[in-house]
Amino acid sequence: MAIYTKEEARKILEKALSFSKADTCEINLSGYNSGNIRYARNTVSTSGYSSNQSLAVQSSFGKKSGTATIDEFDDASLEKVVRRAEELAQLSPENPEFMEPLGPQMYDESVTYSESTAKITPEYRAEVASSSIVPADAKDVTAAGFLNDSAGFSAMINSKGLFAYNQSTDVDFTVTMRTNDGTGSGWVKRDFNDVDKFDADEAAKTAIDKAVLSREAKAIEPGKYTVILEPAASADLLRNMFRSLNARSADEGRSFMSAADGKNKIGEKIVDERVNIYSDPLNPEVPTSTWNGEGQPLKKTSWIENGVVKNLAYDRFWAKEKGVEPVPFPPNAIMTGGDASLEELIKSTKKGILVTRLWYIRSVDPQTLLYTGLTRDGTFYIENGQIKYPVKNFRFNESPIIMLNNLETLGQQVRINGNLIPYMKVRDFTFTSLSDAV
Repeated sequence: MAIYTKEEARKILEKALSFSKADTCEINLSGYNSGNIRYARNTVSTSGYSSNQSLAVQSSFGKKSGTATIDEFDDASLEKVVRRAEELAQLSPENPEFMEPLGPQMYDESVTYSESTAKITPEYRAEVASSSIVPADAKDVTAAGFLNDSAGFSAMINSKGLFAYNQSTDVDFTVTMRTNDGTGSGWVKRDFNDVDKFDADEAAKTAIDKAVLSREAKAIEPGKYTVILEPAASADLLRNMFRSLNARSADEGRSFMSAADGKNKIGEKIVDERVNIYSDPLNPEVPTSTWNGEGQPLKKTSWIENGVVKNLAYDRFWAKEKGVEPVPFPPNAIMTGGDASLEELIKSTKKGILVTRLWYIRSVDPQTLLYTGLTRDGTFYIENGQIKYPVKNFRFNESPIIMLNNLETLGQQVRINGNLIPYMKVRDFTFTSLSDAV
């Protein structure tokens, strides 16, 4: 059994902690059950199920720490792993940035667990695969997809009296549809905590329609275009911006958030005033645990408000160095959007490009957050409010900061990779060359 209740987890953790002789001790216990199915060439290729649990002990003497793990929880094994962590701690050098464990904390009750997701069966996974394979075959399209679902828990305890526990579920689905003539490709990704929100038929149809529509793409000149970015496309660029929301790298002059005066950009306007980005572990569409790996409570936090940087993440050590309160790194990213649907954004575009997603993204200049990469799996030319024809894929050079300063319209939000990102219409997006890859 990999999933322990709060009471079962606490019992194991308290027993392990009782063996500690270190100055401080922190113990984490986690487990999961996970199932999957994979298909390619319109045929299921693999399916599997795994179940595991693990306990990790970090023992510290002063600023010297050691960590050991184990997956057996009888008393003798628990004592053995604690002793091993203490032995390693005594052999370790001092960590000048060591922070003692936190004391007891108060946490909100998370909303990350769905019973229906935890009860997904092999038969359900097979039905999801069939919902891609059957319609793909009927459209002369080949499907390749992967569904993974999991249910798990995490718990921690320390010698300062802290105890935390969380249960969560996740389902993650991707499918690529390729036309059998090799000229068209469509792609979809869906992820949820609650599988009841997942529509496998809708996802497959979207990918098939894009594949069929993208056949025999035309070459058009690279340049600056108005683009409609689906959330899967913009999220890959925005993720790199989210990573720069770190006070230490900014204060040390190592990131885009570094200011010219040797400080950071908190309080500076960096993007369009319509841009509002926050994190919220209790958002019902993208819920997360309400505590992080250090046991810090996670609360709703504004990061960019009306285009202005409101917060950067301060870990406990850097907060102490700067004399401020710690600000945990965001567990998710929620960017507010508008009411416009994808269809409405297309209808309002006189001339532009619709981008399904980006890939092979690489950094060009970390200080300006300039990135390069390629479009993929459905890129289309828009004229007078209609998709006219598919176009060959582009290489782009763009920064999410420039992108968010060139906003024309924000559309409806969509969940992607545990975040909520809206459709965006952006002007002057830079495409630098063409790619023959489908």
